Amino acid sequence: MPKIISIHSFRGGTGKSNTSANIAALMAKRGMRVGVVDTDIQSPGIHVLFGLTEHDMQHSLNDYLWGKCEVQHTAHDVTQHIAEAAHHPLLNGKVFLTPSSLKAGEIAQILREKYDVGLLNDGFHQLIEALKLDVLLIDTHPGLNEETLLSVAISDALVIIMRPDQQDFQGTAVTVEVARKLEVPRMMILVNKAPLTLKPDEVKAEAENAFDCRVITVLQHSDELMALASRGVFALYYPEHKITQQLDEVVTELLA
Repeated sequence: MPKIISIHSFRGGTGKSNTSANIAALMAKRGMRVGVVDTDIQSPGIHVLFGLTEHDMQHSLNDYLWGKCEVQHTAHDVTQHIAEAAHHPLLNGKVFLTPSSLKAGEIAQILREKYDVGLLNDGFHQLIEALKLDVLLIDTHPGLNEETLLSVAISDALVIIMRPDQQDFQGTAVTVEVARKLEVPRMMILVNKAPLTLKPDEVKAEAENAFDCRVITVLQHSDELMALASRGVFALYYPEHKITQQLDEVVTELLA
């Protein structure tokens, strides 16, 4: 049975898209067919991690929402590119990315004219069927807008990304409360970018006590991750790194 998993954060800059890209690649490494949809229409960015340029995008999520194409035509097979970029053996599965448009005019049009959010729900299920996906990952817009609430509501699992600072603690508390009201079947928190001076077990305990929600892992600051600077998928560049191992454990949990 295909799974829909939303990756969300209350604020930007948490590493949400980076986490989404790595989880997708690690799932494909296990032989799965994975779709990734960038619903951060106002500020798209996950395409950078997959090496997709504006020139490569024949169609975007915006085109589907405006009725210009079928949703499956927005999906770009990025499997070979991300593997070759990292000099990694070809992945056993597939990664398909549905990006949002990078064109300023189209972003402005979305902000000005809006769109039928109900189309997203239809599009998600059509993508799963047309591409025979095992998993659909939704890289959400930060905060709580209409499309994010829809994505969360239809998900089988929700991963909330947060950093260990007070603003993130307050925002994540709101997200957890809303997700509970939406009755998301499975919800977990991933703490990202934790300073090396903090003890992961203490960070985990603090977050679990604050939200009464499971913290699946605590990822600490990594110089290698920062140096890669979103030029590719970290887990493929550094398959033996501790962060990659932690993310692979997250994948195991999500697929359980």
